[in-house]
Amino acid sequence: MRVTGVSPESGWTGLTVRTALTNPSTLPGLRLPGRVTVTAGRVDVPVLHVRLGLVTTAEPDDPSAPRRLVQFHEASLTGAFVLRAGRGRTIPFQFPMPWETPVTTVGGVPLLSLRMGLRTEVAIEARLDQGAMVPVFVHPLPTQAHVLAALDTLGFSMRQAGLVDARLPGVEQALPLHQRIGYWVAPLYAGPITELELIFVANEAGLEVILWLDRRLALAGVTHQSISRFRVWHVGADRRDWVSTVDGWLRQAINRHAAVAAHSDWSATITESAHVSRPPDDPVPPGFGLGGTAGGAGVGGGGGDGT
Repeated sequence: MRVTGVSPESGWTGLTVRTALTNPSTLPGLRLPGRVTVTAGRVDVPVLHVRLGLVTTAEPDDPSAPRRLVQFHEASLTGAFVLRAGRGRTIPFQFPMPWETPVTTVGGVPLLSLRMGLRTEVAIEARLDQGAMVPVFVHPLPTQAHVLAALDTLGFSMRQAGLVDARLPGVEQALPLHQRIGYWVAPLYAGPITELELIFVANEAGLEVILWLDRRLALAGVTHQSISRFRVWHVGADRRDWVSTVDGWLRQAINRHAAVAAHSDWSATITESAHVSRPPDDPVPPGFGLGGTAGGAGVGGGGGDGT
């Protein structure tokens, strides 16, 4: 499937920009093939540069502020050149998709309200950009798809998905934003938590899975949040028992979360097993970045009460 975006003609130059993707569906870490065609009108057009950028709508770090359009990754195609009147120039490209690119499509279905586009920027003057936009559909990496499928199997219900225009403290990231996928908790794990947020941070070697647990109802009179981090490699992903792995991650994270509020009636550890085959990968040790353990230092964990 080929997707093409065409800009309106520039008022004084008559320049048009056409961006075509060979296939708009891609994965993090791949290259997105396509071409940009620029065509001049009746006058010569001095072009300063041609660039491509990934654009999406994200929430700022301040939850009270409105969502805004963010360009979070870009690549340069050309430097300066002059496009002669009535002539065109085609510029092929292989746009590199970052490993941390947010997922917008799962199982061939758009992920709730998430949208992403590839924007072409043709700078004619310092203050004038002539752009064309085409949609891009980012599918999950195999490791990400396995985690999402395991959560579905274990009974978690997706309730929202969004992007936050901020970095995660203490987490090595290449992009200035991150994706959060929110779930209502599965019945087997209910009690210590009512909601789960899932964050992926991928690179070429593996995937870091961040589980952000929340108890919306009062634990000892306050709402409590905690965060746990786990790592898994891409190699061997198809040979792993993912339901057992994700179940093990959840149990470690929930039991740590509950231990901070041990005086609560809902804070007992989970003893019933949904699926057991092999132990999960070890979590990131406490004290690294986001906290690693319930009530630890970092976002949502300090002081043991989520405040």
